[in-house]
Amino acid sequence: MDEEMKAALRRKALGFDTDEVVEEYAFEEGEAVLLRRKVTKKTVPPDVSDAKMLTDEEKPLALFTAEELAAEKRRLLALLRDEEEKK
Repeated sequence: MDEEMKAALRRKALGFDTDEVVEEYAFEEGEAVLLRRKVTKKTVPPDVSDAKMLTDEEKPLALFTAEELAAEKRRLLALLRDEEEKK
């Protein structure tokens, strides 16, 4: 898996904020004229399936011991806390 794909998965796994832009246009004298522009802040919540894909890339979950799974859980939760503190 290339680094760009890993970065995208990591972003989705941790969740992120984004702006949703909706623009409404009308045509006046053959030209499009912006009538209204609405920007809404949206929060995309963390996605566990993407976190799983990232960890599967490194080592399939079936091969983890109970201790390794607990450590991985702590690591992922710490990443989520760090990302939340940055906001």
